[in-house]
Amino acid sequence: MTSASFHPAAGPARRTVVAAAGAAGLTAVLAACGGSDEDASGDTGTAPPGSASQEAGDDGSGGGGDAGAALAATADIPEGGGKIFPDQKVVVTQPAAGDFKAFSATCTHQGCAVKSVADGVIHCPCHNSSFSITDGSVQGGPAPKPLPAVQITVSGDSVRLGG
Repeated sequence: MTSASFHPAAGPARRTVVAAAGAAGLTAVLAACGGSDEDASGDTGTAPPGSASQEAGDDGSGGGGDAGAALAATADIPEGGGKIFPDQKVVVTQPAAGDFKAFSATCTHQGCAVKSVADGVIHCPCHNSSFSITDGSVQGGPAPKPLPAVQITVSGDSVRLGG
């Protein structure tokens, strides 16, 4: 009978442990979701805000002519729109004739890949976030911050990743 009186006392302790473990697991999952967006889009290949490194021929990088493999021909990027390159996780836009921009194709809300560019907006289908093709700023939805800029080089009729 002592074990019966001991069992109820042990029950709440187990529930407390399980609840604490569940809360710790949820915290870890939420931290991973929030951190992965920044880590995936903030480390390599991004240009600082206001950087001119995306302009054709005037990037001043001194990096020579080999900016990486050609991503697209300039003719492949529609004026007022853009094109998504899922393998490179990049979206390249042309807000105005001859003005090419590039952004991470990973939504800043929960890390989904953006899927379309239309009417001057980059769309994420997961929760309907939308971003400007001009500067990557949030235009709608739950995304907490703009799409990070990605450095590209436009030379002749070729768009290349990097500088």
